[in-house]
Amino acid sequence: MWDYGTGGMIMWGIFMVVLWGSLIALVVWGVIKLSKKDEDKEKKGEALDIVKERYAKGEITREEFEQIKEDLK
Repeated sequence: MWDYGTGGMIMWGIFMVVLWGSLIALVVWGVIKLSKKDEDKEKKGEALDIVKERYAKGEITREEFEQIKEDLK
């Protein structure tokens, strides 16, 4: 009564591979996105530290310092 033959079994198998592959790809994509956010925050923090150091040494003016700080946000 429910016999779809070999073609039906192959289609069901392909569907399952696509479904699980999509789910795994979604999880991997999410993990990569979250890890890049942390990486970007670290880079901005390091850049701000460098700018603060340059301002403290007198290498840049207050206006330049404020502009760079604003650009990094």
